Amino acid sequence: MRPLIWGAEWFGKHYPVLLVRIRYFVRFKKCLNLDDPKTLNEKILYLSLKTDTSLWTKCADKYKVREYVKSKGLEDILVKLYGVWDNPNDIDTVLLPGQFILKTTHGSGDVLIVKEKSIANWKQIRKEFTKSIKKGYGALEGGIHYMRIKPRMIAEELLLNDAESQKHSSSLIDYKIWCFNGKAYYIWTCSNRINGKMDVMTYDRNWNAHPEFSIFDKKHPRGELIPKPHNFEKMMTIAEKLAEDFSVVRVDLYNLSGKIYFGELTFTSTGGMMYYYSPEFQLLAGDLIDLNYHSDK
Repeated sequence: MRPLIWGAEWFGKHYPVLLVRIRYFVRFKKCLNLDDPKTLNEKILYLSLKTDTSLWTKCADKYKVREYVKSKGLEDILVKLYGVWDNPNDIDTVLLPGQFILKTTHGSGDVLIVKEKSIANWKQIRKEFTKSIKKGYGALEGGIHYMRIKPRMIAEELLLNDAESQKHSSSLIDYKIWCFNGKAYYIWTCSNRINGKMDVMTYDRNWNAHPEFSIFDKKHPRGELIPKPHNFEKMMTIAEKLAEDFSVVRVDLYNLSGKIYFGELTFTSTGGMMYYYSPEFQLLAGDLIDLNYHSDK
């Protein structure tokens, strides 16, 4: 498979639109409509391939996005940063606390949780992250804004589940807030994460559950209903503040013991080819997105 992957990455770097069209057809068995996009996926891919995504690049960078969050007056929701390195071999482990997480600034899903620094295999950690940094990210899915991110490595605070969340999830609950034209509309919750599997549910702005918006599968089974967070309105305000510059963005937040923490800003979830939302939701969300939206703030 390696030659095939190399070939796809080459196409992604040089002909991203063609690669995305091929991948879209393979996944959905229909042609991608970039001339008159209607669905959530189509509009995300149109914006990704046909518009200026320089701000996407900054905000998808897990280190530089911190500057963006601070510029919105929301520094208090950032988790602690312990260090950033161009080369994993430069990590001074003495300066790190006992627990933390490691991740690249440009990748997706390459997060390592270190619960006990003293027993961590640093030789292996440095080896794996060196490969991730050299490899880059984004070409395989035609993600232009990802390909422009400078590959680095960061260490951040490890967030632990609180007592209230533990009643409903064995892992942190992700509140993934879909914002269109700077307004928060839907919240996708992900809970009980284990080995790539997560329980999911979609809620509207009034915290009404909408299982009909999802296509549940083995990787994304239907989750139990989660109570509305006590400071839900504050979460929505934060999400809209972070989303005010974008036609579409998913603002990922955590809510632990009443404190809200920033997760990330996501622009091309699943490479803009989300298969876990129903056709109804795809059209409903897509209809809310103004491709010509410009913030007046």
